Amino acid sequence: MPKLKINGKDVEVPAGATIIQAYKASGQDICHYCWHPGLSVAGVCRLCMVQVEGIPKLQIACNTEAKDGMVVNNNSEMVKETVKWGLDFHLINHPLDCPICDQAGECGLQDQYMQFGAYDPEMAEQKVKKSKVVDLGPTVVLDSERCILCSRCTRFCDEVTKTSELGIFNRGDHSEIGIVEGKPLNNNYTLNTVDICPVGALTSKDFRFRQRVWYLKEADSICPGCSTGCNVKVHYNEEGLWRVKPRVNPDVNGHWMCDVGRNTYKYVNIKNRLLAGKVGRRDSWMEMSPNDATRTAGMRLKDVVDKHGPESVALVLTGQYTNEEYKDLLVYFVTGLKLKNIFHWVNNPEKLNDFDGLLFRGDRNPNTKGLEAALKLAGSKGRWEDLQAGLNGKKIKAVVVAGPEDQSVYPDMNEKVALFAQADNLVWFTACPSDALNGSGAETWQIPVKTHAEKAGTFTNFQGKEQKFPLATTIVPQALTLSEAAEVLAGKELNWALRPKSLGGAKNNYATTERGAL
Repeated sequence: MPKLKINGKDVEVPAGATIIQAYKASGQDICHYCWHPGLSVAGVCRLCMVQVEGIPKLQIACNTEAKDGMVVNNNSEMVKETVKWGLDFHLINHPLDCPICDQAGECGLQDQYMQFGAYDPEMAEQKVKKSKVVDLGPTVVLDSERCILCSRCTRFCDEVTKTSELGIFNRGDHSEIGIVEGKPLNNNYTLNTVDICPVGALTSKDFRFRQRVWYLKEADSICPGCSTGCNVKVHYNEEGLWRVKPRVNPDVNGHWMCDVGRNTYKYVNIKNRLLAGKVGRRDSWMEMSPNDATRTAGMRLKDVVDKHGPESVALVLTGQYTNEEYKDLLVYFVTGLKLKNIFHWVNNPEKLNDFDGLLFRGDRNPNTKGLEAALKLAGSKGRWEDLQAGLNGKKIKAVVVAGPEDQSVYPDMNEKVALFAQADNLVWFTACPSDALNGSGAETWQIPVKTHAEKAGTFTNFQGKEQKFPLATTIVPQALTLSEAAEVLAGKELNWALRPKSLGGAKNNYATTERGAL
């Protein structure tokens, strides 16, 4: 492993690493725009200039291999002056859009100008005007005037998705990013181009003008969109979640995530949530707290088991909850109620092995592997045919269902509600309301539960890799985790003083839900 000295600091890097990678490994800053660790080296911005002892000319760090014994710096006056001139050149035609730019607050251009630029511009000529608010496709908008032609987005489409929708057209200072004729930017990974854009040229239609980023907090999480288990950051404030962005994990998702996974923040927010427990049937419902609804459901289940035996109750689980929740729920039902009728509700079974070749998988659950392991440990051998036969023959008197958290990925939701409602009693733990459940003919308990963003836990992805994630925020304070629900079903009292509280009142000046035309 080559050992070199960077700005006086000894650094050891893997063989074949470049100088810019050595800078990153050492935790030292270096100016750059076009280099990205997940893409090929382009070397077009010429900002990562360094002085290498023994070489008379400055070198670009992104395309110069680190060699043993090298002495490198980017803090000499020669390098600083060169980088300033480079930044000046890049910004000659850049508009002063910062007050209205959606990238303000997380803009690489602003950050690098303040750290490596801070010069007095000497350009007196009029700026070249380019296209603004260009509709590239369903998800992304381009402002060509802000683009500095780093080519990150074009390289992403060529190298990662291999769809090649974007290119650089025209020459000189008339060069612009654009879409290939008749081929809009429309794949399942388009918003990665927004993430890697170092300025405000590419913006997300979904997030555009809805929040200033300095009003947002972020937390690490795991994407619940499919069984890949992409590592992500969720961005939120008092009003709820606003977006999901990828977090680097070389062993799972690298630097990227799909557009489907980014939309998983939407069902978490309060306008899409079940806020109170509901007990009743069809158009006759009584609201109560989730705690009280769970407690009365537990009493009913105990009565059913006492009268008809444990075989009269069925537990149906979906792969959208944490390993910890499965364990606690199964301890109650298997050890406490002696249940043997435990079933795995598999959505889209014909698509479980689908894979787009990059990240997105047909198994639209984040924890199918974790559920399968929990069921095996519990000794469950429940077959779907047995559940249907038990319901049709009226041997099963009560069905308890956990999930799905994201109902949009379960196309058979209405069909399954109709099936389970053949029982006399239906207890459904769910994060979101359901029209099908509201029309249930069984005596039904609808009990609000927490989403993935509102609890800590572990998901096991398709590889069998266990990934822990922390609680991010609380959207519905009164909703329960399945672990808490198991405690209440067993007759225990929750310590409400120890539970996470909501962030508080909404700040209506933070956001807009209005949508204007492009």
